[in-house]
Amino acid sequence: MTINPAPHNAALRLRRAARLIVIDPQTRALMFRYDLPGRPPFWVTAGGECEAGESFDDAARRELFEETGIIADPGPEIAQMKPQFITVQGEPVQADERFYLVRVAEARIDTSRHTATEQALMTQHRWFTLAELADWPEPVFPADLADMIRSRTAT
Repeated sequence: MTINPAPHNAALRLRRAARLIVIDPQTRALMFRYDLPGRPPFWVTAGGECEAGESFDDAARRELFEETGIIADPGPEIAQMKPQFITVQGEPVQADERFYLVRVAEARIDTSRHTATEQALMTQHRWFTLAELADWPEPVFPADLADMIRSRTAT
């Protein structure tokens, strides 16, 4: 499923990234809060930029472990988005983000492998209910995350 397909803006660097939608047995989603100087706080899923020559699938596995301590196969890609945004380093980019849904047995993570940048800027993490995601007072990215999860977890 491709969400909000946009033509590539050749003036911007293409930032390839794997995003992990980590959900616990209560269908709560793990989110990280970023607090950047001069910008309002916002929440995002785990994940990050692909390294040079790295596939999206390999980046998903690596990012899942680095940001959460979870060792798991993230499974197949479930969505793609191509937003334009300004990175935490202040660079405007054209993103190609691939999303993976990861179900975990318990709501526990290990953040000890976070980079210095993540330690400085990712100030909180928490597990959000779908209702909280849909109505949180601070920006949540992707904005339609609750709907994405509902479409994949409906029985």
